[in-house]
Amino acid sequence: MFWHDACLEHDAGSGLWELPGEWDWLDEPEPHPESAARLRTFRHALRHGPVAGHLTWSTGRAATEEELARVHEPGYLAALKAACAGPGRVALEVNTLVGPGSWEAVLAAAGTALAAHDAVASGRTRLAYALVRPPGHHAQPGLADGYCLVNNAALVAETARRAGRRVAVLDWDVHHGNGTQEVFAGTEDVLTASVHMRHGPWGANHRQTGAPDEPALGNVNVELSLGAGDRAYARAMDEVVLPAVREFGADFLVCASGFDGSAFDPNGRHNLTAAGYRAIGARVAAEGLPTVLTQEGGYLRGYAALCLHALVEGLLGLDLLEDPLAYVPDDTQLVDADLALVRAVLADRWEFAR
Repeated sequence: MFWHDACLEHDAGSGLWELPGEWDWLDEPEPHPESAARLRTFRHALRHGPVAGHLTWSTGRAATEEELARVHEPGYLAALKAACAGPGRVALEVNTLVGPGSWEAVLAAAGTALAAHDAVASGRTRLAYALVRPPGHHAQPGLADGYCLVNNAALVAETARRAGRRVAVLDWDVHHGNGTQEVFAGTEDVLTASVHMRHGPWGANHRQTGAPDEPALGNVNVELSLGAGDRAYARAMDEVVLPAVREFGADFLVCASGFDGSAFDPNGRHNLTAAGYRAIGARVAAEGLPTVLTQEGGYLRGYAALCLHALVEGLLGLDLLEDPLAYVPDDTQLVDADLALVRAVLADRWEFAR
């Protein structure tokens, strides 16, 4: 596990859930869902849950601006740094805010993800998890989006690619990994694969659709209907994503690890349980690849922390923590049609889909 205290310095403030401002009819403003308390809760679960004795912790570092420029435009980075330098908060888009402390958190999140990469690339460990924020998988080369400022997963993937690795990026956040797709849209030597709910574009900073037929080289989008749960994600992994990783010939895996697909998350409409995330972790581990995971979404703090704990259990081949909340039915009715559409789109480029 890789951690840096400066990741806690980013504060998106309060308002109406993710929207800043004053709301006269709201008696008390709500903290923005992407908060420091969220990451502290995740860390506490891993340090005090039954998996604690199976983990080692390392301190990350700050990235350099030159490192960030591997996946982001210099002009965007300069504007982001300037926005973080003011005395108050600045909205980069409707729900993505920065303020004093945000730039330090951005550098810490990216650098800690790179420290996790270095540990794996050097052979010190096969699995490294960067428990960082702000999240990153929506951040595009020149745009912030969806709480994301710098794309930590893409930065790790590009760093591994430059070292001669054949990299696959696997994203199971409930929202499409549009930023990572955009970073690598023009290359065939990085595979980007995203499993997410069907939500489509959502504004000027998120024009990508996430649909299976969205044009991008080396990209696999698995769009699942609302209500998809443990079984749908298991099938998406077994029937599409992992066969694509193998056919691509990946020798290095980067995972954008979100928990907003859980049955209780306010930012998603999927029904994954802790057991579902444990199963995802087990599947990732079974590939036997050098693997770096970066923290993405998950906004009902307590249950997201339980799901993180379960995912880590799966990565380590363990089954330790009971789930006291999993009772939402797992809707499996639409997954046949969802996956048939994905395979039909991929069949002209991928052998496994034929």
